[in-house]
Amino acid sequence: MRARTLTKFLLSAGLVAAAAAPAFAQAQGQGAGQGQGQGGGAQQRSSRVVQPYIEVSQVVSAELSPGNDVVTFTQVAAGVDINVQGRNSGAAVSLRYERNIAYGDDAVDTDTISGIARGTLGVIPGRLSLEAGALASRTRADGGGAVTANPLVREDAESRIYSAYAGPSLRTRVGDVGVEGVARVGYNRFEVDNALVTQGGNVVDTFDDSITYMGQLRAATRPGEPLPVGLAVTAGGFQEDIGNLDQRVRDLYVRGDVTVPVTQSLAIVAGAGYEDVEISSRDAVRDANGVAQRDANGRFITDPTSPRRIAFDVDGLLWDVGVLWRPSSRTSLQAAVGRRYDSTTYYGTFTYTPNERSVFALAAYDGVSGFGGVINNGLARLDSDFEAIRNPVTGDFGGLVSGTQGQAIVGSLGSVRSAAFRGRGVAASYQRQMGRTTASLGAGYDRRTFIAAAGTALAPVNGLRDESYYVIGGLTRQIGENANIATNAYANWFDGAGGNDATAAGISAAYNQSITQRLTGRAAIAVDYVDSEFTAQDFAFATALVGLRYDF
Repeated sequence: MRARTLTKFLLSAGLVAAAAAPAFAQAQGQGAGQGQGQGGGAQQRSSRVVQPYIEVSQVVSAELSPGNDVVTFTQVAAGVDINVQGRNSGAAVSLRYERNIAYGDDAVDTDTISGIARGTLGVIPGRLSLEAGALASRTRADGGGAVTANPLVREDAESRIYSAYAGPSLRTRVGDVGVEGVARVGYNRFEVDNALVTQGGNVVDTFDDSITYMGQLRAATRPGEPLPVGLAVTAGGFQEDIGNLDQRVRDLYVRGDVTVPVTQSLAIVAGAGYEDVEISSRDAVRDANGVAQRDANGRFITDPTSPRRIAFDVDGLLWDVGVLWRPSSRTSLQAAVGRRYDSTTYYGTFTYTPNERSVFALAAYDGVSGFGGVINNGLARLDSDFEAIRNPVTGDFGGLVSGTQGQAIVGSLGSVRSAAFRGRGVAASYQRQMGRTTASLGAGYDRRTFIAAAGTALAPVNGLRDESYYVIGGLTRQIGENANIATNAYANWFDGAGGNDATAAGISAAYNQSITQRLTGRAAIAVDYVDSEFTAQDFAFATALVGLRYDF
C-alpha cells in the first residue's frame, strides 16, 4: 500500500515539476523558514533525455560489528531519469522503485520509493512561470538526529522523508521599476516505524508533517535608473503549520532597501523595515495525573480543545547593512549583518564559476521554521537542471546532485525534533568536470535552537540546541567508451541536546560495464559505520552487489 501511494505522490509531483519555474532570491537572506528559490530560471539550451530502466542484482550484506550476521537478498528495481531543458522551461526527475527479496524463514521483504524532481514552466516567457519540486528519501534517525541515508544499517531505525511544493513566480518591469513576486505552498512528512528512545529512556517527539506557505512581492529600481542609487520595497511572509501539537510559525515583514554604488563592481546595500514573528502551539492530551499522552510512534497527541499558547512573539524594527560585489558574471558575493528576531543576524551568499567545468557556492542562513520548512527550502533552491547522485549499492538518493549549481539538496537533515526552531548555519558545495571525471562535494554546519511554549508538553525542549555537521561527495569517471566507475562517501556528525550524539560515515564504489547497447553489468561494494548514543554498541556493515541493468 505504501509503495503504491508513494508512486502516485512522486509521479504526480514529478509531472508537475516537469512543468514548473524557480522562485527568485528573497531580499532578507537565506533563512530556514523564508528560503530563497535561487533556481535555474529560463534555460538557454534545448535538450531531452528520458531514460527508463530496470535492474536485477544479488546483494550480500555482512555485519562487521557488533555481530557477524550475513544477509543475502535479490534486489529488483525499476526507475526513470529525466532531464528535459528548453528555452523557458526545464525539468529534472530521478524516480526509483526497489524491491528487496530476502531468503530464509525470518527474512523480511521490503519495497522502497526514492526520488527527486524539480521543474520550471514558462507560462508567459520571461515574465510568469510555474515552479514545483518533490523529494522522497530514507535516513537513519538516532537520538533525534538524521545521520545517514543507508537503510541497510539497522533497518528498524529507518525513517522516510517526503516533501513537495508548487507555486508561481513573476518577473516583469513597469517603466524603470522591476517587479518580482513568488508564492508557493508545500507539504512535508517524516515517517518513522518506532519511537526514537535515547539511552536515558526519554522519548524524542519527532516531526510528523507540516504545510508551508511562502509569498513575497518586491519592486525595485537599479542605480542610475532613474536615481543615482537603487531603491526597493519588499513585503512578504512565511508560515508553517506543524502537525505536532498544532504548532504555527508565522513571519510577516515589510522593508525598504537602498543600494549605493561604490565602484562598477561594488555596492553598499542597507535596509530597514517592520517584522512580526510569532510561534505558538497547543498542549498535548493529558491523563488524570497530568501526564502528556503519546501515540504508538512516540509523538505527543494534540489536544485540539486546549488554548493556543505563545512560545515566541517579536514585532518591531528589523535592519541590516551589507555589500554586493559582482566583479564579473562568474563571481557574486552578497553578505549582510543586521537585527532580526530581536537579536543579531548574519547571512549571505557567494558563488564562483571560473569556467564551464566548475562551480562553487557558499551560503550562510538564519531563520525560524520547523523541520518541513528546511526540506521545502532546499528543494526550492535547487536548479531544475541536475543529475541525482545515488548510492550504487542501495540505489538511495542521499542528498547530493550534480548540476549547474553543484548543490547538496539535503546534505544533512539535522535534528528531527518536532519543535519549531531558529536555524543558523552555513552550507557549501563544489563541482568540477575534469575531462572524463566529474566530482561533486557538499559540506555544511547547522545549529537549531528550539522554541516551545511554557506549560505545554514541548516546554522542556525550549532553549535546547542540536548541532550537525556533514560532508558528502561523489566522483564518477568514464573508462573508455563502454565502462565507468563511481564512488560516493559521506560523514555526518550529530551533537544532540543532552548528549544524544551520533556519528555516521560510509564509502561506496561501483563499476559499470556495457555488455550491449542497452545491457550493462554492475558490481559495487560499500562500507557503512554508525556510532550512536541511541544504541549500546556501534554498527558496521559491508555490502557487495553484482547485477544487470537494462536501459529502454
